Amino acid sequence: MTRILGIDPGSLRTGFGVVESRGGRQHYVASGVIRLPRAALAERLCQIAAQVAELVAQYRPQAAAVEEVFFARDPKAALKLGQARGAAIVGLVQAGLPVAEYSPRTVKLAVVGTGAATKDQVNYMVVRLLGLPDAPSEDAADALAVALCHARSLEGPLVALARAARRPRRSAGGARR
Repeated sequence: MTRILGIDPGSLRTGFGVVESRGGRQHYVASGVIRLPRAALAERLCQIAAQVAELVAQYRPQAAAVEEVFFARDPKAALKLGQARGAAIVGLVQAGLPVAEYSPRTVKLAVVGTGAATKDQVNYMVVRLLGLPDAPSEDAADALAVALCHARSLEGPLVALARAARRPRRSAGGARR
């Protein structure tokens, strides 16, 4: 059994999800959102690191996974997201956890089967795969998806699957589709 903590970082809301992987099946443990006050960014980053470390102490995972920064139209927002991600990683590493990082496309591919899945599709599959009675908040669902992605990567070569999904397929005549 491996317990995995997934993190969906944000500078105002950081989602977390904990799953256990046993015998190729994943089971829900917990999820939620770290809500941060509208304070100075440095204070919020400190809180992210501290609260992530508290989650590690509470749920005792053996591994952690964090979603990588996606492309953002606003460079300032992307920088804040990257800093929040860094703060979460610091909290995890200081707690002694190995940290895996996955692109949003790889997470979607692992959970939904396509790297172009919508947020609604990811949320739906998280509910189905974990047998949840209700849909979690968007941030918590994204964090659970990151944890599921890591669990599935422990079972097999997710990177090869992600690369294959990015390559254009060729039809019988050799033309790209």
